[in-house]
Amino acid sequence: MLYYLFDYLAQYNSGFDVFHYLTLRIILAALTALIISLILGPIVINYLNSKSLYQSIRSDGPKSHIENKSQTPSMGGLIIIISIIFSTFLWSDILNKNIWVLLFTLISFGAIGFYDDYQKFVHSSSDGISGKKKLILQIIISSFIAYFIFSTSTSLIELELMLPFLKDFALYLGIFFIPWSILVIIGSSNAVNLTDGLDGLAILPCILIAAAFVLFAYVEGNFNIANYLLIPYLPGVSEVAIFSSTIVGAGLGFLWYNSYPAEVFMGDVGSLSLGAALATIAILLRLEVVYAIMGGVFVVEALSVIIQVASFKLFGKRVFRMSPIHHHFELKGWPEPKIIVRFWIITFVLVLIALASLKIR
Repeated sequence: MLYYLFDYLAQYNSGFDVFHYLTLRIILAALTALIISLILGPIVINYLNSKSLYQSIRSDGPKSHIENKSQTPSMGGLIIIISIIFSTFLWSDILNKNIWVLLFTLISFGAIGFYDDYQKFVHSSSDGISGKKKLILQIIISSFIAYFIFSTSTSLIELELMLPFLKDFALYLGIFFIPWSILVIIGSSNAVNLTDGLDGLAILPCILIAAAFVLFAYVEGNFNIANYLLIPYLPGVSEVAIFSSTIVGAGLGFLWYNSYPAEVFMGDVGSLSLGAALATIAILLRLEVVYAIMGGVFVVEALSVIIQVASFKLFGKRVFRMSPIHHHFELKGWPEPKIIVRFWIITFVLVLIALASLKIR
């Protein structure tokens, strides 16, 4: 909204033209989201505590979780979602279709997570809604998102699969873009959800990946820079940098309260929405493979669950002491802060590798 307000005011004072610069709006969007989340934090935490909306702990989980985390409020992801929405409306071009796609993704998957969290509290269980119902809801929403992106695409490049470090590879997906995008969105949403099991474990990787997407969106939306780096030029995606920067700001503000020992957890309302939003950004920027590299921690967490379940059903044996894999390391005796920081370091390295794909081709 401020984008158009300052555009109007620039007719009377050229100084307001400065707010047209994408770089300034990226910074202001991140700072706005950070400030909002820091202010909202205590308000939301106190409300959740007053309603006894505490984290639901798995009965078969590590004993330390049952002892130390059962009185920690959940659904803190509302802090993140509200901060992102408000900051995006303030600093982005709200007529850009990509902004509305991302906001819809964030809110709709946040609604699924909210419903799941609510059911956990109502039934005093860690199960929430059934996995089948959750998957059906995710498929319906992600199908709508994928079809909208597909039907509103204006060039072949928007429907091509790109591989990092290769400048001449582009596989046109055509109608297969839709099922591919559905798979990416649902996979990412659930992978982030599985990762969110320790204090701050999931949020900082989300922040680092979103920060990288800020840079990717900036260069892909700039014809001169994209041409110089030999990467696809995608008109209109530069505004995605604004949305990505709000994830960085909101995530940092949330981490202030979510760092060990956590005062609040994001819950499914936060993890499902962030995972879906990051995946949709990757789809809009044609960076699904790059996202898989940066989100290597998410991928491994999801694979550990798949391997554990498959192994037990086929052979009656468990590969890990417990899945997702961060619980495996807990049961091996690793202190929680050590697991968290090491996973953060791994994500930081993976993000750097992904960023190298901008130049190494």
